[in-house]
Amino acid sequence: MQAIRSILVVLEPEHSESLALKRAKLIAGVTRAHLHLLVCDRKHDHSAMLGVLKAALVADGYSVTTEQAWESSLHETIVTVQQAEGCGLVIKQHYPDSPLKKALLTPEDWKVLRTCPTPVLLVKTAGSWKDKVILAAVDVGNIDSEHRHLHNTIIDYGYDIASMAKAHLHVISAHPSPMLSSADPTFQLSETIEARYREQCKAFQAEFDVDDEHLHIAEGPADVLIPFMVHKLQAAVTVIGTVARSGLSGTLIGNTAEVVLDAVESDVLVLKPQEVEDHLEEIASKH
Repeated sequence: MQAIRSILVVLEPEHSESLALKRAKLIAGVTRAHLHLLVCDRKHDHSAMLGVLKAALVADGYSVTTEQAWESSLHETIVTVQQAEGCGLVIKQHYPDSPLKKALLTPEDWKVLRTCPTPVLLVKTAGSWKDKVILAAVDVGNIDSEHRHLHNTIIDYGYDIASMAKAHLHVISAHPSPMLSSADPTFQLSETIEARYREQCKAFQAEFDVDDEHLHIAEGPADVLIPFMVHKLQAAVTVIGTVARSGLSGTLIGNTAEVVLDAVESDVLVLKPQEVEDHLEEIASKH
């Protein structure tokens, strides 16, 4: 996160106090990153509001530019501007859709997560991150190169945010429930699954310097366990990764991140492996 030189902050003109801008100021205050404020609207002129915000931020010592733009949709506007400005992080406030609307239409924030080549921080809370828990969700059982790289990224960002906000990093890893039908007897008993998982976790803990007190291992689906642990630890930020399921941009994000987004009571930072970011970058650059 220290390497991010420019942050795209998506503002909602109808919400006077922007939680996205609050988080962007916290991060830029430490990293000295440039802030590019974006209003996505094709109908009304918001230059006066952007001018006032910019003047106040510049007076506080921030480097700021502003823009109002509209492509054919919100997520396309965000990705187009992110590409044009070379922003390394997108920060946006999350507004949950109703279950009915979600059943009929893919939520815009899901589309942002699926198509944006950079990390996306979706802000859901107004509270301070200071002295709180930053929860990084990893899948220790997956040790292929794509997952290993993603684990590195998730833990690095987790430590960066914890250091920036003077918070505490905790890590959660879910392991599968026993499967009686499994050909491997190891996966037929809870105890043997747990034992194998703990072994894998030892190597992970040694590599990333995570002690037992800060590592939470639980059995069951990640999309249930992560919100449970966020609530239990009162986490301020959940850092979660997503791995490509196929080469199709529409299915690049794992369902877990999308389900977790509305289920957790925290801000959510979603990260992708380098090859997924490269693939999305290629798609975005063609538009």
